Amino acid sequence: MTRTPDQGTSGDGTTDPARPQTSVDGRTPARDPSRDLTGGGARRPARRNPDADPDREQSRSAGSSLRFGYGTNGLADLRLDDALALLADLGYDGVGLTLDHMHLDPLAPDLAARTRRVAHRLDALGLGVTVETGARYVLDPRRKHGPSLLDADPDDRARRAGLLVQAVRVAADLGAHAVHCFSGVVPDGTDEDTAWKRLAETLTPVLDAATAAGIPLAVEPEPGHLLATLADFHHLRRTLGDPEPLGLTLDIGHCQCLEPLPPADCVRDAAPWLRHVQIEDMRRGVHEHLPFGDGEIDFPPVLAALAATGYQGLTVVELPRHSHAGPHFAARSLPFLRRAAASAAPHGDPSATPEGSRTP
Repeated sequence: MTRTPDQGTSGDGTTDPARPQTSVDGRTPARDPSRDLTGGGARRPARRNPDADPDREQSRSAGSSLRFGYGTNGLADLRLDDALALLADLGYDGVGLTLDHMHLDPLAPDLAARTRRVAHRLDALGLGVTVETGARYVLDPRRKHGPSLLDADPDDRARRAGLLVQAVRVAADLGAHAVHCFSGVVPDGTDEDTAWKRLAETLTPVLDAATAAGIPLAVEPEPGHLLATLADFHHLRRTLGDPEPLGLTLDIGHCQCLEPLPPADCVRDAAPWLRHVQIEDMRRGVHEHLPFGDGEIDFPPVLAALAATGYQGLTVVELPRHSHAGPHFAARSLPFLRRAAASAAPHGDPSATPEGSRTP
């Protein structure tokens, strides 16, 4: 299999003391007993007044049931509280929260108390959440995405697994839809059979934690990683015996970059395992996350296919290399997605829509 070079993937900030906060009662918010492992219904009802968000209601009335979020890894220069307030003000339905040193640091003291404050803030703003674990240097300040689930040293693999177990606990306390993760790059000198064995073994305690918490673990096929394609995801799923909490993060741009099928067909094929969706523009064969309109993806058929699956989780804009202008791209992305969703809705059956990519 040809691997595309990994150009980077998917931020705990302290709360801005100048911003009024919602009250914290010191208790962990109760998890919604209606949550299942389908990636939907995990958040408590939004409190935002829908009359203040007519564009969202217009998009949904046109036939789209999709819920859009924005990743905090694309807002890394903002305090977490400011980032959440921005997304709520712009009309987003939720947030892809990357656990990192600037946004809900999973390694800093008092994580449970900080998580409770974030949960209250999300509730007050009416935002859903998915927990993402793609921070580049959260475990090792010198090694991007290190250590990984594939490292030769079992203690290093255990550190990554421990971070994912911690992420599952955070997700449960936040009422998140899913926890996102990826495999990592195959280390030099390691054959793929050994890498797959390490991945399956190291993910097992994480899946146990996910089962106990009722939180899906959504593995992302990442260009350049061991698990790079949808076919690779199915290989892992079969290797592990198709465990219930194991689901899929589908990055629409990655489909355009690497998959043999157009992105809309990838959505349909992935539907039974879909637990989290990331979205951005991209070009064929180039792993570079681009703002909408700068790549090759035809989005209305993709969004029509996604809506037709009945997916209830968040569809999160993934622009980690655009944090320098994060508020600008957050403001620009949501109207684009709403227009694309609204234009797709009248077509009905997504199989009747044009090809999912404009690539020749």
